[in-house]
Amino acid sequence: MFLPGPVRGSVIALCIVALAVAGCRTHRERDEKKQTPDALYKRARHDLNSNDFNAAIKIYEQLTARFPFADEARQSRLDLIYAYYRAGEGESATDAAETFIRENPAHPRVDYAWYVKGLVEFERTPNLIEHLFRADLTQRPPSTARKAFAAFRTVVEQYPKSEYAHDSLQRMIYLRNRLASYEVHVARYYFKRGAYVAAAQRAKGTIEQYDGAPAVREALEIMIESYDRLNLQPLAAQTRQVYQANYARDVPQSQAEIRKAWWKIW
Repeated sequence: MFLPGPVRGSVIALCIVALAVAGCRTHRERDEKKQTPDALYKRARHDLNSNDFNAAIKIYEQLTARFPFADEARQSRLDLIYAYYRAGEGESATDAAETFIRENPAHPRVDYAWYVKGLVEFERTPNLIEHLFRADLTQRPPSTARKAFAAFRTVVEQYPKSEYAHDSLQRMIYLRNRLASYEVHVARYYFKRGAYVAAAQRAKGTIEQYDGAPAVREALEIMIESYDRLNLQPLAAQTRQVYQANYARDVPQSQAEIRKAWWKIW
């Protein structure tokens, strides 16, 4: 087919550019394939330290796929947990942490995998919404809080000398208080509807699981009131003794005073 001179020149120029681009891409891909695990790891680490998390993730994933048994691959899997977390990819961070824990249970830094796993779940707790709209989120099922609590508890109990143990403990205290408040909310709900056995059991479970939380006091009050309603005086008296031992300064002396102490919040 005959093409005018100017058009023919443009087509030739475009072909030259396309070939040049293809050549550059092929050259770059060939160079990447020649890179060793150490070279790839250093590149990924540089991107990670530069806060270019998406670039780091891409190289780490390439390294672990091409050299799954290299020493750098194991470290890359650990670094990927952090990179995913900082990139806002919570699900990927959790999956990476769980995989690392499962495959490297005796690794000297497995505590870090547990810690980040806890952080991801902890940050899913909608604290910002609570702050902005003053919503009482203790009344919502705290599934993510329970997962975070379990992960942080693993760090504290299994790796007490970990550099992440102290922070994990502080987060556990916060989560314990939130979880206890939710359990008391449920116990209060049962009591309000006359399900006194369920209310007492839920309150008792709160005390057993979250001892030390501020909500434990109200849990004891719900137990006393529930036992009174069920005419289980020995249990009511026993619970009053526990209440008095822990809150002796202002212990209620009668059923009416106990009811006033916590019923007023409804």
